[in-house]
Amino acid sequence: MTRLFRGAFIVWVVLRYGLDELVLSSFRHPTLRLLTRLVSIGRNLDSPRGQRLREALERLGPIFVKFGQVLSTRRDLLPPDIADELARLQDRVPPFPSAVAVATIERAFGKPLDAVFTHFEQVPVASASIAQVHFATLRDGRHGGREVAVKVLRPNMRPVIEKDLSLMRTMAGWVEKLSADGKRLKPREVVAEFDKYLHDELDLLREAANAAQLRRNMQGLDLVLIPEMLWDYCHTEVMVMERMHGLPINKVDELRRRGVDIPKLARDGVTIFFTQVFRDGFFHADMHPGNIQVSVDPATFGRYISLDFGIVGTLTEFDKEYLAQNFTAFFRRDYKRVAELHIESGWVPADTRVDELESAIRAVCEPYFDRPLKEISLGMVLMRLFQTSRRFQVEIQPQLVLLQKTLLNIEGLGRDLDPELDLWNTAKPFLEKWMVEQVGPQKLLQQLKAEAPHYAKLLPALPRLVHDFLQHKPHELRRELDELLAEQRRTNRLLQGIVWGGVGFLMGLLLMQVLTRVRLW
Repeated sequence: MTRLFRGAFIVWVVLRYGLDELVLSSFRHPTLRLLTRLVSIGRNLDSPRGQRLREALERLGPIFVKFGQVLSTRRDLLPPDIADELARLQDRVPPFPSAVAVATIERAFGKPLDAVFTHFEQVPVASASIAQVHFATLRDGRHGGREVAVKVLRPNMRPVIEKDLSLMRTMAGWVEKLSADGKRLKPREVVAEFDKYLHDELDLLREAANAAQLRRNMQGLDLVLIPEMLWDYCHTEVMVMERMHGLPINKVDELRRRGVDIPKLARDGVTIFFTQVFRDGFFHADMHPGNIQVSVDPATFGRYISLDFGIVGTLTEFDKEYLAQNFTAFFRRDYKRVAELHIESGWVPADTRVDELESAIRAVCEPYFDRPLKEISLGMVLMRLFQTSRRFQVEIQPQLVLLQKTLLNIEGLGRDLDPELDLWNTAKPFLEKWMVEQVGPQKLLQQLKAEAPHYAKLLPALPRLVHDFLQHKPHELRRELDELLAEQRRTNRLLQGIVWGGVGFLMGLLLMQVLTRVRLW
């Protein structure tokens, strides 16, 4: 019964905000379209469709807000106006009562709040669809007196999530069957992708592990700060981390007033992103302004501060090499190489004509290269490439869609900080240096070093392995050798027969000529 009421409420919200105009516009069923028109008579649809969709998701609650956030990353499937509006869903969720947060903390640690913290701010400093954050001070232990940020999961999220996901799967099935664009939009795949992200974010221990990995990776860069996870106080529902002191990155005027070098900050953001992607293959994939601050602490002044590590992206060595080669080819306007890379990667059918794909890619890229470099958007080039590639049956790679979404975030942040930012020239030296490292002697030494432990264990055992092989396999080896020798003898006899036959034939011809001349003489 609860599920029935929830489904009815979702349908009411869809009609109330006019989403049938958006979602059902391509439905084939005339009866269904007529019914929605009759039920929704008198509503006001003056607001843009993207705004109505965003407001409807906010009305449906935190799970649908998170779905809208994830959906905003699929710019390969959505019109730009809707994707831009959904991107505004970040940090727009009302907080849950502080008493509930306190109860969750006490249940997780098995002790009263006062036994853990000397001070706990009841008003959350940030609230999102999955969790909210409170500032506090630890009481004792090796971290006693330390200022921390406490992230608390929203209560009873899992059963609500499972119910809403079940409804989403059902609705996705309807859209795929009834909509003319259902197969292209892949609604069930989008819901499955959302399911994965959401369940990952429900485990704060997983998020803490993501943060710890990024912190290790970024330690030598001195451009970004990532809070230390205090593992003694981390739980699946509660995560305690080092408190960071910074200003939100979108407060540009305040940052400039405090003396932050804004153009350098923009360039540093690009460097951080490309380092995480191409050097580490492990990148922060939720880099909207709500998750990025700038340090105002004198010891780390002007560095980035990354927060919220529920969504991270990973790339294989193959993905990294493919992307780096693509970017390098773009910089050189080598569109044929870009087309060849698409075919070599297996992301387009093997029988795709290189010249046709090359022509399509050139049509996408050339208009951007004809503009001043500061007006070129690498993110928009990638988005248009994804859209163009549909006609060539390019398989969408989820890890690359997440990368594209993050690149658009980084590029947007960079241009907000410094409108003169030249993303291409900032990224080009990094990528070319990375490519040299991938094929040069340094990469060879790294691979040998990585394989050294394996070889160190194998070499001492090699004589014994050879001895055992020769001792236990002599009959098989002898049989195979005899077969090879027999085959060789047969081949030799055949060749000898051919040779002697040829010699005999030539001798016969020679004898006939001699006899003919004798007779004539």
